[in-house]
Amino acid sequence: MSFRTITYFAAAIACASGAVAADLPKRPAGTTRVDLQRHDISIPGHEVWQLRVAFAPGASFPRHRHPGEEVIYVLNGMIEYELDGKPPVTLQAGDVLFVPDGAVHAAKNVGSDEAAELGTYIVEKGKPLTEIIK
Repeated sequence: MSFRTITYFAAAIACASGAVAADLPKRPAGTTRVDLQRHDISIPGHEVWQLRVAFAPGASFPRHRHPGEEVIYVLNGMIEYELDGKPPVTLQAGDVLFVPDGAVHAAKNVGSDEAAELGTYIVEKGKPLTEIIK
């Protein structure tokens, strides 16, 4: 392969990567997400995602929903979850929460230290993992 071919190939990848990144919603300030694993599962048309989501003190994630279920395990800190139609609940390290398919919810770090959760999602394949609700 020539240097010119490699250069064109690298430029094409960079442009494609930029286009994909431009289509992704911006993360709320003070939050980070690390994708740990993603796999097809035995339920046709579904996949599982596992993520670590961290919140700086006072940081929040706005009202949103997922195309499937979310199982939350709080790793550290204190996170307040609001699910539409239910009173807010504050969870600490070791606590768990189940979010039903399509349920609109939000999360906020209500502690003075970083908070983090392990989120496991069983969702429809090919759909965006998160839809922000305005």
